[in-house]
Amino acid sequence: MENPHHLFLLDGIGAIASAVSLGMLLPYFQEHIGMPLPILYTLAVPAVLFAVYSLSCYLFRVERWRLFLRYIAVANLLYCFVTIFLMFSNFRTLTGWGLAYFVGEILVILMIVGWELKLAGKPE
Repeated sequence: MENPHHLFLLDGIGAIASAVSLGMLLPYFQEHIGMPLPILYTLAVPAVLFAVYSLSCYLFRVERWRLFLRYIAVANLLYCFVTIFLMFSNFRTLTGWGLAYFVGEILVILMIVGWELKLAGKPE
């Protein structure tokens, strides 16, 4: 993906998907996921904020896009670290389905972070 603005769009759509999953869908299946409800809702908050940030960068075609892309990449990495910490903290209650969801989400986010950092680091 060579267009940085398309990457902001992809990041924003992914963040919306995470927010909807964590804040609206997974709570209905909490007993099958095993992650406590307050944690699901707490993880949905940064996903909403990341969606607003990335979609704003996309819509307003920010000029300093490299810097903005680095910011969201770092934020996404921090989100992954927090999620991993919460997975370990709740490992006793986390089910196979919950583990699969969070590992899958982290892998997708890390793939996007790789694209973000690669594109942000390319010379003009």
